[in-house]
Amino acid sequence: MGDAVLKTTTTSGESPDQKAAAEEGLGESAEFAALFAPTPRGARLARRVAVRHLAEWGHPCDSDLSCTVALLVAELAGNAVRHGRVPGRDFKLRLTLDARRVRVEVSDASFVRPPTVVHAPAADDVSGRGLVLVDVLADRWGVEPRPAVGKTVWAEVAAEATRGR
Repeated sequence: MGDAVLKTTTTSGESPDQKAAAEEGLGESAEFAALFAPTPRGARLARRVAVRHLAEWGHPCDSDLSCTVALLVAELAGNAVRHGRVPGRDFKLRLTLDARRVRVEVSDASFVRPPTVVHAPAADDVSGRGLVLVDVLADRWGVEPRPAVGKTVWAEVAAEATRGR
């Protein structure tokens, strides 16, 4: 792992989102957040850590939910490394899970926002498919400015009805 993970936080039922979920009767919730180095290695590690946390939360590595979240994290973290990298700044991965959904958030220090309407790239384009995948895989996704610096790109997917299949 080395120095790719700089800081991690794991909570259970403490964030405003989690309190709201509990008040709505959505049951147990979980949250994980970590800073990663803005490198390809950091992006790979973010994907692996996300899958590990989903497994700890009852969604096995080979579940549809875990595979979908892994792809979302890979694309959003990869975009943060390629397009959102600011020297001296890391990117942040945040996962939240409740009975209805998993939310993936990747924050970086760049103010450059990705397009919110995506178009399929030409067949001979060598890149440009990341947000197309996010658009197809996520139930909904978007971009929000961060209060201090940069932006957060987020995606949500429905949680599976059964765990531990």
